[in-house]
Amino acid sequence: MAITGTTKIDRRTKNLVKRLQPGDIAIICHEDLDQVAAADLVAKKVAAVINARPSITGRYPNLGPQTLLSAGITLVDDVGEDIMNLPENCTITIDTDGCIYRDHILIAKGTIMSREDMEQKMQAARENIGQALDEFIDNTLNYAKREKYFITGQIDIPETDTDFKDKPVLVVARGNNFREDLAAIRAYVDDVKPLLVGVDGGADLLVEFGYRPDMVIGDMDSVSDKTLQCCREIVVHAYPDGRVPGLQRVQQLGLPAKIFTCPGTSEDIALLMAYEKGADLIVTVGSHSNMIDFLEKGRKGMASTFLVRLKVGSILVDAKGASKLYNHKINPNYILGLFIAALIPMIAVVITSPPVQYILKLFELKLKILFG
Repeated sequence: MAITGTTKIDRRTKNLVKRLQPGDIAIICHEDLDQVAAADLVAKKVAAVINARPSITGRYPNLGPQTLLSAGITLVDDVGEDIMNLPENCTITIDTDGCIYRDHILIAKGTIMSREDMEQKMQAARENIGQALDEFIDNTLNYAKREKYFITGQIDIPETDTDFKDKPVLVVARGNNFREDLAAIRAYVDDVKPLLVGVDGGADLLVEFGYRPDMVIGDMDSVSDKTLQCCREIVVHAYPDGRVPGLQRVQQLGLPAKIFTCPGTSEDIALLMAYEKGADLIVTVGSHSNMIDFLEKGRKGMASTFLVRLKVGSILVDAKGASKLYNHKINPNYILGLFIAALIPMIAVVITSPPVQYILKLFELKLKILFG
């Protein structure tokens, strides 16, 4: 069946999702579509996704297309970059053969990815994983040698208003299944009340769950203005080459911010700051800790993360995948057995009770009178 909708277009998927409305057709330019971006598109209830680039190149098994197809969202793949020149908020129709029309004029053609297509491409990607892993290890080790000062105390950590000393800290980053994992440990958050640190867009999830972040840390490329304005403290990630990509945005909002100059990812420096300032325990949600996580972020190695986790590992608890531990449904047979077990003693008590026996006797006499 053909799909008609309003276009929303952006080369950066995480910027696009901020503008999407249910029923829109999302047009992206996202090679090897990652699971986090796909989950955001699903959450926005788009009618379809058109990708100018291949959603699976075969370099590694990325999970984005599987996430879209599992949600029943049509994915039109490898349409070509000319589609990115289409005006936003125009109406287009996607036909069942992958042809895309505007005002009944053919403007582009792609391949509607089926589950069979996706499985074949994913299988090919799994067969290539060895080569990708070999290159990833080499890059990680090479950069780890250069950046080992990262954990040897040669980093100037800014003074902060947030007091980490002897306190538990929850660090939320925008990673795979971060929403489900935070929901899984919500009882812990409500009971222990740890300091809440959001890494860029991870801070938005804290607000979505009704929490106020104690700190937002990162380059501010995916966190909302609302979250920046409500959080207690902002730390902008600056890079050793002098770039401070998020500072201008914070200043335009008229908000104060500390600057943390350090190599690595914003997630890394959040963990390092909590550790160096004396946190008692660090719990992470949505963290990036394996090859697929980093390749999906466009990184060819994980040197800084490897080094930071070497240092903070003694107090680090990674809640990645926690939602899958508690995702089991209760067996109906257990409920039935529990009901019967509770019912038997109740019946026994009722039958042996003298007042109940008297009522039952009267009921028996009444039946005899009525039916002779």
